[in-house]
Amino acid sequence: MASNGTTSSFCLDPAALKITVSVVLTLFILVTIAGNVVVCLAVGLNRRLRSLTNCFIVSLAITDLLLGLLVLPFSAFHQLSCRWSFGKVFCNIYTSLDVMLCTASILNLFMISLDRYCAVTDPLRYPTLVTPVRVTISLVLIWVISITLSFLSIHLGWNSRTETSSANHTVPKCKVQVNLVYGLVDGLVTFYLPLLVMCITYYRIFKIAWDQAKRIHNVGSWRAATIREHKATVTLAAVMGAFIVCWFPYFTVFVYRGLKGDNAINETFEAVVLWLGYANSALNPILYAALNRDFRTAYQRLFCCSPSDHSTHRTSLKSNSSQPTRIPSRGPRWQEERSLRLQVWSGTEVTAPQGATDRPCLCPPECWSVLTHPSIFIHSFTNICQLPVTCQEQC
Repeated sequence: MASNGTTSSFCLDPAALKITVSVVLTLFILVTIAGNVVVCLAVGLNRRLRSLTNCFIVSLAITDLLLGLLVLPFSAFHQLSCRWSFGKVFCNIYTSLDVMLCTASILNLFMISLDRYCAVTDPLRYPTLVTPVRVTISLVLIWVISITLSFLSIHLGWNSRTETSSANHTVPKCKVQVNLVYGLVDGLVTFYLPLLVMCITYYRIFKIAWDQAKRIHNVGSWRAATIREHKATVTLAAVMGAFIVCWFPYFTVFVYRGLKGDNAINETFEAVVLWLGYANSALNPILYAALNRDFRTAYQRLFCCSPSDHSTHRTSLKSNSSQPTRIPSRGPRWQEERSLRLQVWSGTEVTAPQGATDRPCLCPPECWSVLTHPSIFIHSFTNICQLPVTCQEQC
């Protein structure tokens, strides 16, 4: 959600500066479009990524893609030409699309945080909490709120201010008006309340990761604990840091405009915070897809699969198959544990062997679907079933 355009006072007079800004904005738009297209292709071509959790990521990618196709080119042209040349009717459509798509993008990020919170804090009940019906209702609710705050509000004039300045009619411009009520309601619903909830959910996720790493560290596997804690810290810091840095300046300016007036902010500063908010749509494919192991594998299949790789793989398989396989002899203890794990996988009830001093490393049947489920965004959370520490790597 963004206010679009500036008045004629913000113009790039030097030709070199104008060319530089044009190149930067063009590259930015292309990166936004290409990144979100890749996310959609990865999910469409990889069956493993077709899950309920990734519905929100796909919805986020489609929203950011539409923003890059329908809004950003006109914003860049308006920014460089210092005037609106497409008429008042299209101005209302353009600003409504801008508000709707940016609002939907932020609300998708909000739903992703709730989905991950459920997956990490209560993994065994996750399939019952996140169902296709609830995911559909959530997506519909996202677009209903976005349309209400954009097309409905702008076309009914809920965001208009009563006072007008004579300077507003000198140069054609296209900019969303913000009154006090619209600024407060839109800022709270679109950014400040989702930001509060996201901070709480991601803090809880980080707390769980830190506690699990601490338990592993107490056993003695300090390297694994350090890696898990580092991954969780970097991932959550990147997600929340990008969201706050990109959108907090804009919504602060947005609410201030509602309090003081549409022309209360320096237009150069307003243009900077506007495009900083747009930058979040270019970062989302990286933060919410490229940091996911399953998405990285899908990206490699899209871009790194060459005929030489396949031929090399086939050659290695043939060379391995031509050599006789030697299976080292295993003791009865290993055979016993292996049969136990196979029985657990099939769902049958097992008991510990008599005389066994150690607790067998068994995963409950419902944990297998959770441990291999692509919904766990931070893949350091592989021991969410609260298994014994010595069993985590085996399960």
